[in-house]
Amino acid sequence: MIIITLLFIALFFAAWKAPAWVKEIGIAALVAGIFWTLYGLLQMADFLAGHDDVASNIIAGGFKVGLVPVLYGLIVYFVSLILRVIQKPRI
Repeated sequence: MIIITLLFIALFFAAWKAPAWVKEIGIAALVAGIFWTLYGLLQMADFLAGHDDVASNIIAGGFKVGLVPVLYGLIVYFVSLILRVIQKPRI
């Protein structure tokens, strides 16, 4: 999440100084979110493999927490698309 937050901050600096990088930073945040989501789900699967009796509410909570980084990455990507549309020259 720290990496995605740093990319979110870098997005606003890029919008000001290097507008060509806005879309790439947004894509990097999305990829980082997908990576951390998959990593969290891998950790959850590793935990579930080691324990026999796990309640379904614990599994559902693990999925809920595991999906937070990809949602955050999607939000940063959406903001990058909005900034890109705002910066495009008008015809």
